[in-house]
Amino acid sequence: MRLLTLLAAALLLFPLAGAAPAFHAYHSTITEMRYNAAKKQLEFSVKVFVDDFEKALSQGQPTRVNLADAGPRPLVLATAYFQRTLQVSVSSGKPLLLQVLGMQAENDGCWFYCKVPLPGPVTAVKLRQAVLLDTFADQMNIVNIEANGKKQSALFRAGHEEETIGW
Repeated sequence: MRLLTLLAAALLLFPLAGAAPAFHAYHSTITEMRYNAAKKQLEFSVKVFVDDFEKALSQGQPTRVNLADAGPRPLVLATAYFQRTLQVSVSSGKPLLLQVLGMQAENDGCWFYCKVPLPGPVTAVKLRQAVLLDTFADQMNIVNIEANGKKQSALFRAGHEEETIGW
């Protein structure tokens, strides 16, 4: 009986390949942030769980948001959400404009590709990564940063939504 219980738990946490899980045991995002000095911009790839992100986007909407829907609605809503929750600022303190370039589905996740034009060369930015923190109490956002040949990581969660990142 104990073996059967462990097997059932394992299948819920690690579903068979190709099968969509009914839920997942944790809430997280992965963000890859790259400083492109030549283009004077930060480039982001943000991976979210589709069901979590659709839940967040659907809050306050008259109908449920489905990222797979045709038309501009999913990307328009995602852009507005990211502009509120994924912010970059430099010494002036005012958040810079984040532009969402597109999205790509991947299994139960979705990658969003974004950029933030910078006012010039920078050696540090203030990053606010609060994606889904307003939706899930246990949400964790992992950010991997690559700049000037240096790699580092940061963890954002409730109570720690902002960090200054230098290179």
